Amino acid sequence: MGRLTDLLKLAQERGRELGVPYAGALTPQEAYEVWQLAPGAKLVDVRTRAEWDWVGRIPGAIEIEWQSYPDNKANAHFLPQLKQQADGEALLMFLCRSGVRSHQAATLASQGAYSNCYNVLEGFEGDKDANGQRGKIGGWRRAGLPWRS
Repeated sequence: MGRLTDLLKLAQERGRELGVPYAGALTPQEAYEVWQLAPGAKLVDVRTRAEWDWVGRIPGAIEIEWQSYPDNKANAHFLPQLKQQADGEALLMFLCRSGVRSHQAATLASQGAYSNCYNVLEGFEGDKDANGQRGKIGGWRRAGLPWRS
């Protein structure tokens, strides 16, 4: 088996263990590797515009807000916006700040005709540390993966 197959099987097993309603769950490092190995794979960043502007962006990611800032209003056009940017057969990996909104986005997308959806665990900033701060435990940025301010 190839590396891509191994990564996706691992993510699918993890997804079954977590009981998620989509294909699986990837760590940030695994998601980056899948993104590099799988032709047509898309990383969908569902954070807010404020997060992209103030915290950082991932070059090449599709940016579609799950909720707006500052009112946290749900994006009623999320699926149509996703359909404009990603084919129904594409392997989609959803990422947010910590993995919660991306879980919701992966769930909705998998119910909306996308069968190959994965959540990126830890998100962009990771979990809070003992001081309640993000960016020091886990996450895309902490893993040293590509991003820009």
